[in-house]
Amino acid sequence: MFTKKNYTAIQMAWWTRFETYLFIGIITAWVAVYYFLDLAWLKIPWTPLALIGTAVAFVIGFQNNAAYGRIWEARKIWGGIINTSRTFGMFIQDMINNEYAESPLSQEELQKEIKTLTYRHIAWMTALRHAMRVPKPWETSVNHKTNQEWDIRPPELESTLEQDIKPYISESDYAYISSKANKQTALLYLQSHHLRKLKEQGSIWEFSFLELESIQQELLTLQGKSERIKNFPYPRQFATLNHLFMWVFVLLLPLALVPQFAEIGKDFTETNPEIGSLFVWMSIPFYVIVAWIFHTMERIGRTGENPFEGTANDVPISTMARGVEIDLRQNLGESDEEIPDQFPVKYHTQF
Repeated sequence: MFTKKNYTAIQMAWWTRFETYLFIGIITAWVAVYYFLDLAWLKIPWTPLALIGTAVAFVIGFQNNAAYGRIWEARKIWGGIINTSRTFGMFIQDMINNEYAESPLSQEELQKEIKTLTYRHIAWMTALRHAMRVPKPWETSVNHKTNQEWDIRPPELESTLEQDIKPYISESDYAYISSKANKQTALLYLQSHHLRKLKEQGSIWEFSFLELESIQQELLTLQGKSERIKNFPYPRQFATLNHLFMWVFVLLLPLALVPQFAEIGKDFTETNPEIGSLFVWMSIPFYVIVAWIFHTMERIGRTGENPFEGTANDVPISTMARGVEIDLRQNLGESDEEIPDQFPVKYHTQF
């Protein structure tokens, strides 16, 4: 039966197939040299190799724990953005009214103010997700050929920030943020200025204004946390040395594994000479399994270091932001025809 678990296993095997081919080539060359040239002296004892393997396993485990921590923190940050965004949308609908206004606004004018604030918030999420997708020099996983061959790319690489943000803000707002390096911060400044204006004209009660300003503060905090993960990479000395140590272990492994299988084959020589002489070739599948496990675990750690890079294993911030946008616009009373669809899932991948 073809299940989701089987599909994931197939994806993992396909994702690492080029390295698997390399491991098969490495061990086949070692065994051929050992077998045909009779290089029985070409070996190392298991003790130093076991020590190296233990050290590599510890470092890979440390890297994977750190990478998972970065992914989980990024997920919590964007979970906070989702919850705070929904709270903001609910508050402005109830807190913007004529209860304390000296010059009451019409219901259409109030609704326009609510829509402007809501749309500007959607623009803020759009600017933030675009900022999180800007390539950094240390983000290299997305360039791997197995991450490009299916041509699954985050939506931010299919359009520009200008195209995505202009439908949600006025020309004056866009002119203002265009002159700023950090456009998402500029949008929060505009939100704060707008809320203050509504408070001064009495459309927002003073205590409500403080509550809405605290939400802007929370959004600015969450934005800063997200930017910190994006702009501060996993320490490169750990990442580089871990990758080097893994390859040292993988390349030295045949020097201990192949002679070991040759020794085991000698035990079959008296009872079954043919099996005994060819048993050394059995080291190929066992080497490939061990090398594949070490390399795949190290690669998983490297892939998880940058949770906003835009690969299939990253936090799906585009999907999360679009989901909040749909919620906010539905609660504004817009029809399904006016609201954009959720970003499509391709090969079981969300971005």
